[in-house]
Amino acid sequence: MTQQTDSVSRAGMIPKRILVGFDGSPFAEQAFEMALSLAALAGARLGVVSVATLPEPPGEVETQATLESAAEHYEAAYENLRRRAEDRGLTLETRILVGHPAEQIIRLAASTQVDLIVVGHRGRSRISEWISGSVSKRVVGHAPCSVLVVRSR
Repeated sequence: MTQQTDSVSRAGMIPKRILVGFDGSPFAEQAFEMALSLAALAGARLGVVSVATLPEPPGEVETQATLESAAEHYEAAYENLRRRAEDRGLTLETRILVGHPAEQIIRLAASTQVDLIVVGHRGRSRISEWISGSVSKRVVGHAPCSVLVVRSR
């Protein structure tokens, strides 16, 4: 580590725990790639969280079915992410939660004391964003730590 990066690290500016909000969209893929690069450079722990949303009003049967469906969908995507992390010498921690994406990302970041949240500029559904507001905008506004919003190239 150089003297400059060492002083930045002592100031707490190099993240040691990074969390990526991942919905499987191309924007989330770019956010993951950015977080992967940062984690490899910083020697940080890297986590990915995906959030399944429930139909309104949620019932017990719908909650369980949604969670099972999300687990099946995201576990397949996580295998690719895990291989990419392992190629960079990192171990990937993954979680699938149920609820509002921004709220769950913020809650997990607070409970696990991450230093940086990385999210894509846009998510999977533009209609959903229009109705409920942008997930990235909400995360930026309420996160307990710094947030990096990755724009598409």
